Amino acid sequence: MHLFDHPDFDGHEQVVFCSDPASGLRAIIAVHDTTLGPSLGGCRMWPYASDEEALRDVLRLSRGMTYKSALAGLPLGGGKSVIIGNPRTDKSEALLRAMGRNVERLGGRYIVAEDSGTGVPDIKTMARETAHVSGIAEKATEGGTRSGDPSPATAYGVFVGMKAAVRHRLHRSDLEGLTVAIQGVGHVGAHLARHLADAGAKLWITDIDAEQVRRVADSTGATPVGVNEIFDLEVDVFAPCALGAVINDDTLARLTAPVIAGAANNQLAEPRHGQALYDRGILYAPDYVINAGGVIDVYHERAGYDPTRVIGHIESIADTLTEIFARADAERRPTAVVADRMARQRVGRAR
Repeated sequence: MHLFDHPDFDGHEQVVFCSDPASGLRAIIAVHDTTLGPSLGGCRMWPYASDEEALRDVLRLSRGMTYKSALAGLPLGGGKSVIIGNPRTDKSEALLRAMGRNVERLGGRYIVAEDSGTGVPDIKTMARETAHVSGIAEKATEGGTRSGDPSPATAYGVFVGMKAAVRHRLHRSDLEGLTVAIQGVGHVGAHLARHLADAGAKLWITDIDAEQVRRVADSTGATPVGVNEIFDLEVDVFAPCALGAVINDDTLARLTAPVIAGAANNQLAEPRHGQALYDRGILYAPDYVINAGGVIDVYHERAGYDPTRVIGHIESIADTLTEIFARADAERRPTAVVADRMARQRVGRAR
C-alpha cells in the first residue's frame, strides 16, 4: 500500500521515516497540520507487530493531536512520533539521542513530548540533541513543585470531562457511589483512579502490570479484575486508559456502561464504532477532547506556567464536551462526528 493511498492518511503535511543503524532506531514522525502553530505531540515507543501497524498509529495519533489542540483552543498543530521497539529492553541513550537528532532536523515543525513507553527522563535525553521538546520543566503547583510529566494534568482533564459526561447522560452532579471500570492504571489511569476515589466513586481496575494494579488498588480501594473481564462489568462508566482501538466489534457486544470516558487515544477502532455507540444510547466522550489536559499543560510550560490559569484551561474541557453533547443530541449524530467537524471548522477558519 502506498502512503498517499493509506486509509489513515489525511493530507498530512509531512511523514518522516527515521533510521539510525548504530543505535537501532526505527521511528516515524508524522506532522499532520501546522495551520494553528507548530505541531506538538508525544513520542510513543511500542513493539509494533509490523511497520504498517506503526504507520497507522502515528497517522491517526497525529491527526488526533490537530483536533485536540484545535478544540482546546491552543495555538498548536498536530504531530506525533513512534519508535518501533520494546521500551523495557530496546531503549538506550544512543537511541533516544538519535531520535532527538531527527526531531531537530525538522527545525521546530514538530515538538516532542512523552507518551506511552517514554517518560520525562527520555525526553530530557532527546533534549541533549534538540531544543524542540516539551513536558520536562518542573512546574510550581499549589502543593509544591512537580516534574514536567503531563500525566497528572491529563488525568485531571479526564476527571472533569467524566463529570460532564455523567451530568449529561446520567443527570448526576456528583460521583458519590458512581461505578467506574478503568482499563489501564499507568501514569494517567492511576491519577484518575485517585481523583475518582476521592470523589466517592467505586472502582474496578485492570492493567497488564499486576504490580501496578496492586499499588493502585491499595491506595484507592479499587477492586482488581482480569484484563479481559473489564469489558463485561455492569458499571456506570467505562474508562479506557491504555492503548487505542479498544472500542471494536468484539468489545461493543460486551460493554453495557452508558458512558465511555477515558484517557486513551484512538479509542474507536473505526469511525463506524462511534455510530454503533450512538445507536445503543452510549455517550462517548471523544478521546482527543477529554484527554487534552496533557497538551494544555505542556503548552503552558512553553508559554509561561501559571498554575491557576492552567487549571482553569483544563477545566474548560468540561465546557467543550458539554457543547459537543448538546450538538450531538440536537443533530442526532454521534459525538465523534460532531467533535471532528468542530475541530476541522476551527482549523479551516484559521487557514
